[in-house]
Amino acid sequence: MDRLAIVILNWNGCAMLEKYLPVLMRHSAIDGVEIIVADNCSTDGSMAMMREKFPDIRLIALDQNYGFAEGYDRALKQVEAEYYLLLNSDVEVTGGWLEPLLSYMDAHADVAACQPKLRDCRHKDMFEYAGGAGGYMDRWGYLCCRGRIMDAVEKDDGQYDDVRDVFWATGAALMVRSADFWNAGGLDERFFAHQEEIDLCWRLRSRNRRIVCVPQSVVFHVGGATLNRENPFKTFLNFRNNLLMLYKNLPENRLHRVLFVRFWLDMLAMAAFVAQMKFHDAGAVIRARRAFRRMKPDFEAKRRANMEAAVLSEIPEVMPYSVLWKYYARRIRRFSDLDER
Repeated sequence: MDRLAIVILNWNGCAMLEKYLPVLMRHSAIDGVEIIVADNCSTDGSMAMMREKFPDIRLIALDQNYGFAEGYDRALKQVEAEYYLLLNSDVEVTGGWLEPLLSYMDAHADVAACQPKLRDCRHKDMFEYAGGAGGYMDRWGYLCCRGRIMDAVEKDDGQYDDVRDVFWATGAALMVRSADFWNAGGLDERFFAHQEEIDLCWRLRSRNRRIVCVPQSVVFHVGGATLNRENPFKTFLNFRNNLLMLYKNLPENRLHRVLFVRFWLDMLAMAAFVAQMKFHDAGAVIRARRAFRRMKPDFEAKRRANMEAAVLSEIPEVMPYSVLWKYYARRIRRFSDLDER
């Protein structure tokens, strides 16, 4: 069994693999580390390119595009390693990036998963939108991370360089113990893509397993390589999956109040999209809520299982306030100011 398997799930990312895979290979040449590319039935020649230019890299060919969640679950069932590292094809790693992650996981048996610090590949002094230095969630299910609140992304001046327990680690570069991954049920395949790693981290935290960011490891992420932030389908997935995640994981004493408040906040988001003339995004919010209502009964069994497996009823990394209020009403733009104002 390998110590670590770095698994890239690829879908039509031929150009990204050609660009970033040589860098990954150069900076990951450690005994017991294997790099694997799992392909979600790409149509851009990714597999032919891999066989020609990277013949020593193990390939896992999936027979259709299963999305991020099911694609990884199917691929990882074919991988034996103590640790998995789920890595996006559009991530540029740096020298010495693996050692801090492996050392921390080896030294802390209570840690289920960790992430490096993510910076923006296009603006390398800035944090990356979807990863930063580790993620958190507010009381109503809204997400942020050290280095980014809503659309306000910070410059990295070393302000978040301490190793810190977080609520979620980004799926762009997620190291997780294989035993914890499967004990928690893996990624939820019905999410398809977006927030499935946050759902996994929530299940791990509720079982009293820690999630950390180790910012001594630094990588750069392009982001939006498959779906950019302005794509209405991404809006749909984010709204739908966030509601499904809340339903699956919230304790009973908070569930109904949170879902009630979220209905009105989602209606407010829809109105904001209309005011900005983003009519496709407004429609995506409505479709997401309809999909949530339709799919909700199918998640009852998983909700019961999560409640039965939960050890922590209150998770410290869930913020007790509204990030929306802090951002829009209090005009807070830095993560480090959230608890102070």
